[in-house]
Amino acid sequence: MSSSCIVIATNRKYNQFIANSLANELSARVILISEEADLTYQNLSSINPDWVFVLHWSRIIPEEVYTNFRVVIFHMTDLPFGRGGSPLQNLILRGYEDTVISAIQCVKEIDAGSVYLKERLNLNGTADEILIRASKIIKKMIVKIVQENPTPFPQVGEVSVFKRRQPHQSKIDFHEVRTLEQFYDYIRMLDGEGYPNAFVEVGNFRISFHSPHLRPSFIESQVKIELIHESEEDSQ
Repeated sequence: MSSSCIVIATNRKYNQFIANSLANELSARVILISEEADLTYQNLSSINPDWVFVLHWSRIIPEEVYTNFRVVIFHMTDLPFGRGGSPLQNLILRGYEDTVISAIQCVKEIDAGSVYLKERLNLNGTADEILIRASKIIKKMIVKIVQENPTPFPQVGEVSVFKRRQPHQSKIDFHEVRTLEQFYDYIRMLDGEGYPNAFVEVGNFRISFHSPHLRPSFIESQVKIELIHESEEDSQ
């Protein structure tokens, strides 16, 4: 195939390997964008990419970007189910063990674009482990999209929307978390780059959890213990 130019936009370190890997596999020029200020019409015009692939990007993409370039975003649900924020956490809280990664056109309405491709993803492990696994699948999806240039098809089915989780929701609510399995899920779904770890507060201390292991009758986990500062108490 002829040489092409691809932009990979991601602000997560675990996705950055994709740029080097794709350059070799597709014999393409691959540009990595990791800062919001660089994902602009002006910058992309100077690059003139054939494709712009956006991975785990929590910012709104400017309209002049997705109306002038082929912009593909990846969402961790079987769209139109689960549009919106924090799909990984919302899926785990609902008891899902598997999901689908949807590669879709970027449009004005959030996660409403036509679908290029879908691939299955297992939800075992910590958030970091799941996201690294997803990155490998997404890399293969990008290769297929670039090589085959599939025609995107409209989303079909009932629309449901997830709400983006806020940092204060990482505090474990023991009215909702009642079993070891639920406690484990709460820790693992927040154990990843860019997420505030699950935590509890005891007196003047905040105890946060990471690297959990679910055993038959208990959970093993690493913890971090911090003093709660007065400014933090006032903001809650």
